[in-house]
Amino acid sequence: MVGWLHSGGSTYRWKLTVRLITDSGPIDIRVECPMTENHPVKPQGGRHNLDPHLDRYAARTAGMTASEIRALFSVASRPEVVSLAGGMPNLAALPLGTLSTQVAEIIAEDGLVALQYGSAHGIPVLREQICEIMALEGISAHPDDIVVTVGSQMGLDMVTRLFCDPGDIVIAEGPSYVGALGSFTAYQADVVHVAMDEDGLVPEGLRAALEDAKKNGRRVKFLYTIPNFHNPAGVTLAVERRAEILEICRTYGVLVVEDNPYGLLGFENQIYPALRSLDPDNVVYLGSFSKTFASGLRVGWVLAPHAVREKLVLAAESATLCPPTLNQMIVSRYLSTHDWKGQIKIFQENYRERRDAMLSALEQQMPPGCSWTHPDGGFYVWLTVPEGVDTKAMLPRAVTARVAYASGTGFYADGFGSRQLRLSYCYPTPERIREGVRRLAAVLESEMDLVRTFGNVKSRAISGPESPSPDTA
Repeated sequence: MVGWLHSGGSTYRWKLTVRLITDSGPIDIRVECPMTENHPVKPQGGRHNLDPHLDRYAARTAGMTASEIRALFSVASRPEVVSLAGGMPNLAALPLGTLSTQVAEIIAEDGLVALQYGSAHGIPVLREQICEIMALEGISAHPDDIVVTVGSQMGLDMVTRLFCDPGDIVIAEGPSYVGALGSFTAYQADVVHVAMDEDGLVPEGLRAALEDAKKNGRRVKFLYTIPNFHNPAGVTLAVERRAEILEICRTYGVLVVEDNPYGLLGFENQIYPALRSLDPDNVVYLGSFSKTFASGLRVGWVLAPHAVREKLVLAAESATLCPPTLNQMIVSRYLSTHDWKGQIKIFQENYRERRDAMLSALEQQMPPGCSWTHPDGGFYVWLTVPEGVDTKAMLPRAVTARVAYASGTGFYADGFGSRQLRLSYCYPTPERIREGVRRLAAVLESEMDLVRTFGNVKSRAISGPESPSPDTA
């Protein structure tokens, strides 16, 4: 409901309240905006009534919107809701006792360095260790060409800032990582999606997109790709396609940005060759410790051709001055003293068990007409629902039934994805995954009944009847 409230004196307050009814009680999501006497709120008022700074913002802020996934977290994090939405790694298997001792030792032995400003480049020992990690994927790199970042998201943001002018094109898989789409939009780049199949990015689609841009006089700055265990699609780029895609980009003079946070988390004991290993001069590689160690430390890196590296260091200095030295030292000490390869194997087994639970539950519970990907690593399954069902419109009913997912539209820049959704299996236990899929299947069955009776969501009211109780469905 929407209310226009006078709170007394000269202050007005605009309030929006959305109420979701669950078995454990109502969930209210509120947004309030106080206004001054000079800007009283009226139902018919313009946008300036809501934000008096509107005329001061830079033009590039016009396309900035909240992520659908981030907006969902406040509800999905409630304990009664089985969240299959977020991509949070499961950290329960980390040796927390050992790590706490090591952090204390770092402070005691090297606190004056760990707590001080550092280099925008990153500490040398960690950059050397990162080279050893990337060697597992066939990458030969020098520590000087690595820039340590505050998570790989910072690296992606810097690369976009360095290369994209307003109106430039970035080509990305369809669907694509929501954080990347946010960065591209923030720098006013236009995203052109290229389709994937079970073997990843389709080379013919990439070639067609580049040719179309050339004919229309548009500049394509880079291809952004997640080749291994894709977020959100869960597929992996076939090895035989990798050289072809790199050659296509070379032919059209397009840089490749390879985002590879999941590359070491395969379930079949296979590590795929990085695109960077096949074309060092035309690939910028983004890496992260968020999935293979600890996401909260926010330590990632960029490996770039030498000339690009210099500009990345300048960009990093202007953004953060330097990444946190303490966090880098924690990661470095972990790598040097712990069996990190063995730890990754533990993560692999944990995620494989959860993947298997999700695929089994989908096979047993999902109604006819649904299909989904079968990932061999990473965190995600990409589900396609029958014609007429809108996963974004269905989401409030799913939350009412105490299950959450990420609707597909958040992973496209062009409005597609209404028949898709992303399911994350990395964080919940196998039992919770099976229960979450059961609840989701019940909601989907109810939605399909509505479609069969009243037509698709565009031809009827969005609210509709409530979903059946998850405990009785």
